[in-house]
Amino acid sequence: MGDLADLYPGFESHWIDTSSGRMFARTGGKGPPLLLVHGYAQTNVMWHKVAPALAEHFTLFIPDLPGYGWSAVPAPQANHEPYSKRAMAKVMVELMEKLGHVRFRLAGHDRGGRVAYRLALDHPGRVERLAVLDIVPTHAMWHGMDRKLAMKVWHWTFLAQPYPIPEALISKDPVGYLDRKMASWTKARDLSAFDPRALAHYHAFFSDPLRIRATCEDYRAGQTSDLAADEADRAQGKKITCPVFALWGGAGIPSETSGPLAIWREWATDVSGTAVDSGHFVPEENPEATAAALTAFFKA
Repeated sequence: MGDLADLYPGFESHWIDTSSGRMFARTGGKGPPLLLVHGYAQTNVMWHKVAPALAEHFTLFIPDLPGYGWSAVPAPQANHEPYSKRAMAKVMVELMEKLGHVRFRLAGHDRGGRVAYRLALDHPGRVERLAVLDIVPTHAMWHGMDRKLAMKVWHWTFLAQPYPIPEALISKDPVGYLDRKMASWTKARDLSAFDPRALAHYHAFFSDPLRIRATCEDYRAGQTSDLAADEADRAQGKKITCPVFALWGGAGIPSETSGPLAIWREWATDVSGTAVDSGHFVPEENPEATAAALTAFFKA
């Protein structure tokens, strides 16, 4: 994947050894540390449209999650634990420590948002402020899976099927699957919001059979250990104590729920948020509004 375009000119590249293998990350900007975590089925480059504006105020840390992009692919296990959000959050903590920061601001989109809120629950002293983009907690998704939501997020049940069912089907046309899935989540229902150079990154990573399996393991963990972790925290009344900002697309996935702000207020003590004009891929469909909202929240 070395011939892919550099979408972060002037940023540094890092390979960081962690307990889950060597992780890749880009860093740049000036100011307090801000960790940006991508989602499915993307890589660190999903932040490239908002990075220039954010980098004026924050030092950005933009990794590839385990199994995604250029980061290591942990060996799958029967319990899917290497791809649990708890395990991925631990890797993000290790990565930030090795890059010199034990406390930081944090934003996550999609699966990265699940890693982010799990990190805030498991490591509350690490996170100063948390932004979650176009998600509600895993607990709310599984327990609120009615007919309408299930049709929009059918990949949750598809990708969580036992190996090798989804892998075998996706591998017949991975780029076609990825393009159709991503287009269906945008407000325009097409790929016009995506920079072709970013799409090339997504296509390259998602054409690797090992990484197709890794992304399925991510969702298998979501249906098992991630849900169990949420259920345990809910039963104990555990909440996120740092300020939380929910940002979602007006045509995004949380728009099909009972209400993102009401749901997040069950999980955190200080919640604000708003919708923006976009589908699921908020930072790429509406980068100006996303950058402005995140800057205002993280500078507060």
